[in-house]
Amino acid sequence: MARLHISGMSGNEIFCLAQKGLTPGEIVVGNSVVSIGLAGGLGAMGRTFAGGEITQITSLISEGRHAAIQRMEAEAQRDGAVGVTGVESRLGRLAGFTEFLAQGTGVHAEQGSDRFFSTAASGIGLYCQLDAGYHPVRFAMGNIAYALGLGRGMMGQFRTLARGEVKEYSSMYNEIRHTALSRLRAEAAHYGANSVVDTRIRMLPYGPGTVELLMTGTASFHSAISQGPVQPDEVVTSELSGEELWNLAKIGYVPHQIVMATSVYSLGVAAGIGALFRSVQRGELPEVTRLIYEARENCLELVRQEAQRIGAERVMSTRLQIREIGQGLVEIVAIGTAVRPAVPAMAPQSEQLIPQALILDDRSTDAADSIRTLGFATAPMSVARRGAVSAGNQAVGCFIALLVLILTCCSGLIPLLLSQK
Repeated sequence: MARLHISGMSGNEIFCLAQKGLTPGEIVVGNSVVSIGLAGGLGAMGRTFAGGEITQITSLISEGRHAAIQRMEAEAQRDGAVGVTGVESRLGRLAGFTEFLAQGTGVHAEQGSDRFFSTAASGIGLYCQLDAGYHPVRFAMGNIAYALGLGRGMMGQFRTLARGEVKEYSSMYNEIRHTALSRLRAEAAHYGANSVVDTRIRMLPYGPGTVELLMTGTASFHSAISQGPVQPDEVVTSELSGEELWNLAKIGYVPHQIVMATSVYSLGVAAGIGALFRSVQRGELPEVTRLIYEARENCLELVRQEAQRIGAERVMSTRLQIREIGQGLVEIVAIGTAVRPAVPAMAPQSEQLIPQALILDDRSTDAADSIRTLGFATAPMSVARRGAVSAGNQAVGCFIALLVLILTCCSGLIPLLLSQK
């Protein structure tokens, strides 16, 4: 008797996979519980104050996530699966330690396969990608743990007194974005892939003053992009859905690169006071309106410049998110996929998508994809900024206390010196 499998796939996902000779298998998981250690903790603490990447935490998170994924894949292979779909990598806390959890659903092939794969795509997304010519290789990731730092945090606080962009915060976002993306492409190239699809971008708070930017996706291979392995800087990246990839191929375009930018703007003290008085009366607050408009335009211009620099023809599926990360401080995030004409042509296998690939039911793992891409619900930068500001306030308080102590001592010594004369 065949083994009974417990699957998390919806009916639409199962139908779509069947069109490619695949059937759902068992839900598979893998986990890893790690500790940074005493020496690593002290080093990370020092780097948190100095600012920049905290390499101890970056490597810890990367190793923990990869260990969990490898165990998940091993569990699927023991069950006879040829691949794992809907892979997710999560981070949690357990007894004061960090736990990494990887979960997905194994899939079996009617004719078997000599090459095991793992993918972030759901059953529907995998069908669309396979039909468009993207063959999954491995679930890939790129991450960076980063601290705002005491110096940058204090400078940012002073900068908020004036109206305009707070470059200390904007540069942090843009710097970590490029670093995480380059690591994602490097890992994909290591697996022998020439593209990364299904890319998800999340920014997660890790500790006081520290955030992790995590990019995950499916390292894939498309024969029309290259005939063999490519260098990391040649790997194509996309955060488009499987359906969007299919449609893009149908009209003769191919994704080129994910482009993303951040602008953090301050309302400033003077404009903030003006807006406060205006808020007493009914009507528009022109200072706030102009601030948000300028921040949005600056963010989109950064995206446009990056797309032009890499030779893209247009940027599609661009999303904007505006949030307040502090009193009078707003952050604009823009993300999209730069595309270019496909040379040679990359037409999909099917003339048109089947209806089941277009119906998005509530239980499909695709249902939350568009929500998670930019949904920084935990406001990680706000957490990091508060940590840095708190550290800055403590340092300023210590400095003032030391200054008072010195002045007190001096004031006592002066009469003594005069009396000796």
